[in-house]
Amino acid sequence: MASLQHHAALLLTVGLFAGCGGDRSRAGAGTDTSGVAPAAPDSSAAMPADTGAQSARDTTSPTATSGAADTAARSNAAAPAAPGTKPSARSDTAGKHAMKSAAKKATAARSAAPAPTAQQQDTSKAAAGAAQGQSLRDAYHQPPKDTVSQAVYDGWKQFNLNCARCHGEDALGTTIAPHLIMSLKPNGPINTKELFVQTVCAGRPAKGMPSWCALGLSMDKINDIYLYVKGRSDAKISPGRPAVKPEG
Repeated sequence: MASLQHHAALLLTVGLFAGCGGDRSRAGAGTDTSGVAPAAPDSSAAMPADTGAQSARDTTSPTATSGAADTAARSNAAAPAAPGTKPSARSDTAGKHAMKSAAKKATAARSAAPAPTAQQQDTSKAAAGAAQGQSLRDAYHQPPKDTVSQAVYDGWKQFNLNCARCHGEDALGTTIAPHLIMSLKPNGPINTKELFVQTVCAGRPAKGMPSWCALGLSMDKINDIYLYVKGRSDAKISPGRPAVKPEG
């Protein structure tokens, strides 16, 4: 047993010696005996080529961008408001008060102004009506050339309702009935009012003229027709629709 232990110890010693000698030999073989120190590694070559680009990206990273944005926001908040920006609540309230004050002053001025008289209102209405009528005129609807009484105007209406279909518009006659402007001349066949009223009331059935009194035409309307036709015969009323003379 003792010999075995001694033999194992001897083998261990030999193995350790062989290992140490091998390491020394390998170390000696790797030693550079030229006396020249090995070149230091190039630090620039080891540095990645995109280091500058990476630095630029680092400066524009989200953290840096947010910091710049916060700085700009604080600068804008400290700067005075530019023209054209939304007014503050105080200036808006002042503007509303100014508008209300101006409205109150305008209402007070209208209340203090005198109300127009009835004559002024009639004049303004007549002017407005004339302006509107003038805007609706054309070559066949000219404005009135004459101003006549209410009776003559009513005679013009009745003549156009009952007589113009035969005696022509403006009493100028047709192929059916005579020219009344000529008939009422001093040398015409109907040269007096009495003769005119009698002819209209009784009619001339043989010539196709009906009896207007029998048809219900009142005497005052016949008299108004005479006033209009006589004015046309005397060249006092122009063709077309006359205007009514205002009363007063």
